[in-house]
Amino acid sequence: MRINSTSTTAENQNDEKNQELIPGLPDEIAESCLIYLPYPYPSLVRSVSSSWNKAINDPSFLLSKKTLSISLPYIFVFSFQKSTAKLQWQAFDPRSTRWFILPPMPYQNPVCPAAFSCSSLPKQGKLFVLGGMRSDTETPLQSLITYSTATNKWSIGCSMLTPRSYFASGSIGSNIFAAGGSGIGHEDTLSSMECYDPVTDTWTQVAKMISGLARYDAAVIGSKFYVTEGWTWPFSFSPRGGVYDSVKNTWEEMSLGMREGWTGVGVVLDDRLFVISEHGDCRAKFYVPDNETWQYVEGKGFPCGAVQRPFSVSAVEGKIYVVSCGLNVAIGSVYEEKKSLRVEWEVVEAPQAFVNFVPSSSQVVYG
Repeated sequence: MRINSTSTTAENQNDEKNQELIPGLPDEIAESCLIYLPYPYPSLVRSVSSSWNKAINDPSFLLSKKTLSISLPYIFVFSFQKSTAKLQWQAFDPRSTRWFILPPMPYQNPVCPAAFSCSSLPKQGKLFVLGGMRSDTETPLQSLITYSTATNKWSIGCSMLTPRSYFASGSIGSNIFAAGGSGIGHEDTLSSMECYDPVTDTWTQVAKMISGLARYDAAVIGSKFYVTEGWTWPFSFSPRGGVYDSVKNTWEEMSLGMREGWTGVGVVLDDRLFVISEHGDCRAKFYVPDNETWQYVEGKGFPCGAVQRPFSVSAVEGKIYVVSCGLNVAIGSVYEEKKSLRVEWEVVEAPQAFVNFVPSSSQVVYG
């Protein structure tokens, strides 16, 4: 008996077309169920059926999820294994305290983990890994690698205009900025800055820094990008710092009070700059722009015993997340009291499998 392959294929396609998303439920209700699946499950259930894959890949699915504001913030942590320098990205769910391992990031090997710079567009569910350095040749890179929570996949973006390592990056509006760092041939630190537009996948040169800076720390507050050279412990020199105004496309010197008090890892919460000190008892403090001073927060103090340096820090929804060596997480809830601030800390221990990992960067991304 001869089977008509054309007819069979047509029948299969027709069956897939008429296949219900969830048997017994109208497709409108079934789609609502899929929309409410939390990250990272939407990307993982594509293999359930062709109809699920089609529904989740439909642009209207992502638009509905965004319109309903049901995306939630996660803390994405870029880390490396001390013994092997193996790179690993993982996402921490603040609500369940669970971790999710991301797919391996495509990159040139071997690399120096600390030489990368990371940034994100949180509400767009996008994560960006920029530049870096090959550890065998000490050659800076100009690559751009992007992760999307919608697809749970990495992709290669347009390369930066300039190879950079140990540089500052941050997001302002819907664009990513990269500034300073070390260039090819161990030349003096770079003063150039460039801007990436994810919509057009293009880089544009913008205003140069007043003087080149190798990144120690950086932060974005509103439309301004702050880059500090930072202190070397023990304190041996007064650090330099610059401020980029994205509206005016100009750089100016960072105020003396701001740069001299920036003695740790900075993080911005509700347009207020906090620093977790990297020496002593690691007390948290915040910057007061009106008088260009720093003020320590109140509370029981940072849990130094359970959270060991080095740190990576991020903040969202009234809380500061400090990821430490071994990927334990100190969560600081911030409360405003009269003219001061108070932080109450709790520690979430990481799985034993993370014990040898060191954090390099933390980014808030909604999924």
